[in-house]
Amino acid sequence: MTSPDVQVVGMGFAGITAARVLAEAGYRVHLTERRNHIGGNAYDHLDTAGVRVHRYGPHIFHTNAQRIFEFLSRFTGWRHYEHRVLAKVGEQLLPVPINRTTINALYGLALDGPGVEAFLARVRVPRDACVTSEDVVLASVGRDLCEKFFRGYSRKHWGLDLSELAASVAARIPVRSGDDDRYFTDHYQCMPSEGYTAMFERMLAHPLLSHETGLDGIAARARIGARHVIHTGPIDAWYAHRHGALPYRSIEFRHEHLADVARLQPVATINYPNDFAYTRVTEFKQLTGQVHPGTSIVREFPCATGEPFYPIPRPANQALFQRYRTLADDERDVTFVGRLAQYRYYNMDQAVAAAMTAAARVMEIVGAPGARVTSRSSPVRRP
Repeated sequence: MTSPDVQVVGMGFAGITAARVLAEAGYRVHLTERRNHIGGNAYDHLDTAGVRVHRYGPHIFHTNAQRIFEFLSRFTGWRHYEHRVLAKVGEQLLPVPINRTTINALYGLALDGPGVEAFLARVRVPRDACVTSEDVVLASVGRDLCEKFFRGYSRKHWGLDLSELAASVAARIPVRSGDDDRYFTDHYQCMPSEGYTAMFERMLAHPLLSHETGLDGIAARARIGARHVIHTGPIDAWYAHRHGALPYRSIEFRHEHLADVARLQPVATINYPNDFAYTRVTEFKQLTGQVHPGTSIVREFPCATGEPFYPIPRPANQALFQRYRTLADDERDVTFVGRLAQYRYYNMDQAVAAAMTAAARVMEIVGAPGARVTSRSSPVRRP
């Protein structure tokens, strides 16, 4: 194999996007992936019953960025889909994010929009400063809604109480005084018509792109001999955990097919903030629109060990990441991008945007495709 200009470690949204952008600019890129498939956590496939499922839990694409939508639209058609979620609170299934329907059904009220706003104003617990997620939730919806919808879910998902999590976690969750029950409100809300894996396969279909799966890309770096590496895996793994392992939250996904059930749930995802060991159940046919006599679901059981899925947002963890970021800032031949490499929560469109930015900077560092590096300049700070 001719030595590539760039090696990309990891083949999820960030890695494949960066590789495609570079290839279209004339750079030869070789991608490596530790798992035995492409697509990272967005990988989907047909299960044994023939239902398309997301192996690592539901991935619903949404964005307000026209540039990102148009870029991905080159590689897939779309199925319009607006995600809706219900939470099981007692014997009721109630919309989340919390809206007028939620509050009226939960408390037996008949409030209009202004009435909901007045209700929330009465129950909110003022906070001088919102430092933790508990502060955010109490200041937004008060104690009772906090206990019914947020505290138990947080403990299961993160293994931490709301009071132990950074404010940014709960700040992502809106509260609505109207009846809008969509989980997202972005302009573009859709699913790849043939699945994420098919989209990624088209993105990889370029004469300057090659890839290997089932390979430790860090260990294979010397053999591949690229002039530059884009690393999308855990940043602490790149540095052999020299400062200690960064904490991540993992999930055990338990998939099940129900052969004689055409539809199991009223919406695609039901959250379980208080009951059971799992946090949510997703029914995939509702996401994809697939027609099939049976249905396939996944239950999510958060856990402390396993594949790293969620960087845990706590000040101590961020401080540890900054120690690795300091090492990364001194690198000349490695760029770090993506959720695991940058230790931050990215939606899929955010991962694509970060990868595009990273690819542009790599072009500046590497110079012309196929050229030999004749001099070194000062280190370039990573995105």
